[in-house]
Amino acid sequence: MNSDDNTGIQNSVLDFMQQRRSVPAKLMSGPGPDQQQLDRILEIACRVPDHGKLAPWRIIRYGEKKCTDLGVKILARAREIAQRDGRQITGDEAEIEANRFLRTPVVLCVVSNARPHPKIPEWEQVLSSGAVAMNLLIAANASGFDAQWLSEWYAYDESLREELGLNENEKVAGFIHIGTRQFAKTERDRPSIENIYSIIES
Repeated sequence: MNSDDNTGIQNSVLDFMQQRRSVPAKLMSGPGPDQQQLDRILEIACRVPDHGKLAPWRIIRYGEKKCTDLGVKILARAREIAQRDGRQITGDEAEIEANRFLRTPVVLCVVSNARPHPKIPEWEQVLSSGAVAMNLLIAANASGFDAQWLSEWYAYDESLREELGLNENEKVAGFIHIGTRQFAKTERDRPSIENIYSIIES
């Protein structure tokens, strides 16, 4: 491969990254990646900075039946919380809660299992989990699919930890929804470089 080839590849990657954006899960449906495509996406996801090679994260895929079951549990919990606050969940709101995991063909949970280490701060391990989630988005997009990284309230609800497949001391870094958009992508505002970039000379 000559230098011109390298330049072409580099420009393609930069162009892709400059245009990459997420698509809301509610605007996606099928198709999603098949198993071979998903295996490649997962392999790419793990190529992240990981101080000490701890792999302080893991990835769960929820099957179709599990996604339906989770919707039942999430709706029940949402109703419980609403009742405690003196209101009811019905109609469209109930449908939204019941279908949280049914919006896209593939739903992955990036689990952070950062733990105490004599040399590596837990914060660095948590950041590594975030890098896995970002790599999943990039790999899904580069594979021709759309994706969104979500958390939403149930990621932090202690009563749903077991249903989500979390072990003790694990946390949800994010749910990655992968599918195909049903509408054209729209751009959103991005921070201006002058507001987020500075130089310290001395």
